[in-house]
Amino acid sequence: MKKQETSNTGVSRRQFISRTATAVAAFSVVPRHVLGGPRFVAPSEKINIAIIGCGGQGRTNVRSLFNFPDAQIIAVADPIESENLDAFYFKGNAGRLPVKAEIEKHYSEKTPNFKVADYEDFRVMLEKEKSIDAILCATPDHLHAYVCVTAMRQGKHVYCEKPLTHNVWEARQVARVAKETGVATQLGNQGHSGDFIRQTCEMIWDGAIGDVREVHAWTNASRWNKQILSGQPSAEPVPKGVNWDLWLGPRETRPYSSAYSPVSWRDFWDFGTAPIGDFFCHNFDPACWALDLREPLSVEASAAGGVDSYIAPPGGLYTYHFGPRGKMPAVKFMWYEGGLMPERPEGLEEDDQLGANGNGILFIGDKGMITCGGWAGRPTLLPGSKDEAYKRPAKTLPRSKGHHRDWLDACKGGKPASANFEYGAALTEVGLLGLVALRLGKKMYWDAKAMKATNAPAADHFLKETYRPGWEVA
Repeated sequence: MKKQETSNTGVSRRQFISRTATAVAAFSVVPRHVLGGPRFVAPSEKINIAIIGCGGQGRTNVRSLFNFPDAQIIAVADPIESENLDAFYFKGNAGRLPVKAEIEKHYSEKTPNFKVADYEDFRVMLEKEKSIDAILCATPDHLHAYVCVTAMRQGKHVYCEKPLTHNVWEARQVARVAKETGVATQLGNQGHSGDFIRQTCEMIWDGAIGDVREVHAWTNASRWNKQILSGQPSAEPVPKGVNWDLWLGPRETRPYSSAYSPVSWRDFWDFGTAPIGDFFCHNFDPACWALDLREPLSVEASAAGGVDSYIAPPGGLYTYHFGPRGKMPAVKFMWYEGGLMPERPEGLEEDDQLGANGNGILFIGDKGMITCGGWAGRPTLLPGSKDEAYKRPAKTLPRSKGHHRDWLDACKGGKPASANFEYGAALTEVGLLGLVALRLGKKMYWDAKAMKATNAPAADHFLKETYRPGWEVA
């Protein structure tokens, strides 16, 4: 009989080949998270995404993600089972179950019987659904920081709707954790990924209007709750399918009211950030990028009729002063809301429009003016006849492939999205400082490094809020 081949350890060749084949087979089905670490998504693979917050904006993001074959939504979480949005611009039905059904219907066209896991509590979802690579947060503002930090700490890539956080301290925390964890992040200020904001930067940097010393931006948005003038709304029974305690999250317990949800939570200090929080990250964005306006020296704000301690006013007027930055001079910036607008500059032609659809920004330079529509719209030299004759500068900024596309590419190891949390936190912080000044009722001098209002210790209460036990942002 032929002698059996053996290795130095006494294992036969046949046994070695058999065991090796078994090991290779086992290795081939190990989850990619084990092979490449918690942040690894191979370029050839789909990104498994969970949606946290299934209201109108969550549903809007879901529909955007449907456009990308390498994005796959596998789970949703929301404490509200279903809600009707016909009274708002979103229209139709949203909430956990309607959004789940819409996702399943979409994917089932190619993958029969595709199922989406649904949860009330996103923390339970993250614990049980181990194959989640990334999350998209579209909750009310007061939960943004807690959701983002929790997910990033678990190695999940994160896309978060604007504003990134509910207070200034949270913005600093979210930016820090994003840097520490190295996950791919993106703020939901969609205009930041368009060509127009890049054109605006290139025109200003090319000297199209000379040095810019004054900027105005605005929104016509106002308060949703017209019938509530001040104070906490009256208690109502909690509707079926609503986990109200979970919806409150880090905020102290209070009775349910339909004045809070859906959408109109934006009006209340404990949950939203008023019109400036809703639209600042869109309409101030071109100035933040083009002029590097990140650390104001002072902020002051006012509102007609004063400021209630529970609900935001219908509109306000905010004034920021920024010091020189490199070769750029000091800038005065003003934000208007609730129908307020800057004074129409002299020298405009009769058909020249400022902004578009009630939103926009106006740059005033030594040699001219530029206006852009809301959401970082097209830059137009004023007067309009000047724009027609102007030759736009060469492209110097890399162009985006699309707001969600850039984030998905970053999830797969590509370059960071341009509205990542480092940028998004700085942009958010400037807007939220306006709310601090508004609620203080006085001009606030700001020390960005110390995160202090040097003349107003009372600002600390608004810079960092208190949290219910178990909901701390850490």
